[in-house]
Amino acid sequence: MKAWKRLLLVLLIAGTLPLSLANAGHPVAQQVHTRDIDNFWIAYDAVRGEADPARRQQLIRTLYIDKGTPGLHALMQARHYSGEQYVAAIDAWPRYWASIRPLTGRALAATTALDADLAKLKRLYPALRPASITYAIGVLRTGGTTLDDKVLIGAELALGDDSVDVSELPEPLQTRLRTFYASQPFHNNRQNNIHEYIHTQQVEAGDTLAQYALREGAAELVAELVTGKKPDLPLYVYGPAHEDALKAQFQADRRGNEYRDWLYNSSANRFGVSDLGYYVGYRIARAYYDAHPDKGKAVADLLELRYDDREAVDGLIERSGYFSG
Repeated sequence: MKAWKRLLLVLLIAGTLPLSLANAGHPVAQQVHTRDIDNFWIAYDAVRGEADPARRQQLIRTLYIDKGTPGLHALMQARHYSGEQYVAAIDAWPRYWASIRPLTGRALAATTALDADLAKLKRLYPALRPASITYAIGVLRTGGTTLDDKVLIGAELALGDDSVDVSELPEPLQTRLRTFYASQPFHNNRQNNIHEYIHTQQVEAGDTLAQYALREGAAELVAELVTGKKPDLPLYVYGPAHEDALKAQFQADRRGNEYRDWLYNSSANRFGVSDLGYYVGYRIARAYYDAHPDKGKAVADLLELRYDDREAVDGLIERSGYFSG
């Protein structure tokens, strides 16, 4: 075996593959970290085999958390995960973990298009800054988020499908995740990777619904421009069928900071469909992009917008013409 092939094999086994080695023709060199997944299952087996409560906490800490990548530590910080929460989840949901375990081995398969997608994203937005991507096991609170220059993928959610057993989960989590897994998130993960990568380029949103929704919608649009598809989620079926009603309600709610009907929610809301703020934000971003004569400038505007500035966000919404058209 040639030396470079041995190096590539070692990197794959280690769970850290520089994508520029896999696709050297692309200019965007990134790293995908997956070794936290293997460490979690080692810790999981050890915790399941130990009866002493103090020893179980020590095992999750020493075998998983202490050995974690910077991405795992960032994920725990972003979602406020603790060792106690991991142990409690391991105890409470054995059928869930048994069903998701084989699916978490698909992390590298979920990133096969990533280098090419990032190269396309850089062509759309030449000012693109590099970010790392980490797949790690969380406690069911995110399939994807970011912290600074780190994309953080919750592998137990992002790599799942409709075979996952959610019967032990409490409500409303059970209903929400049954719907989520039915959408085949593993097959949407190409778009998920780019959506979260785009968030590493944006400033954080302020406190109004409009600021959060447009930030999410801009990431949805640019991810679609890169991958050629939207995620297969109910919001993209419900949205077009109820566009006028959504527009009117969003206009009434957009300057408030109550998101329960629009974002980061379950289907237990006035619409019966989760995350419709993503849809309205996407439609605003799409209207702005379609109307702009300079598509590169439109992408830059959407990524560089001061989402922490209400007037800046309101200004772009007005220029999009979405609510007046």
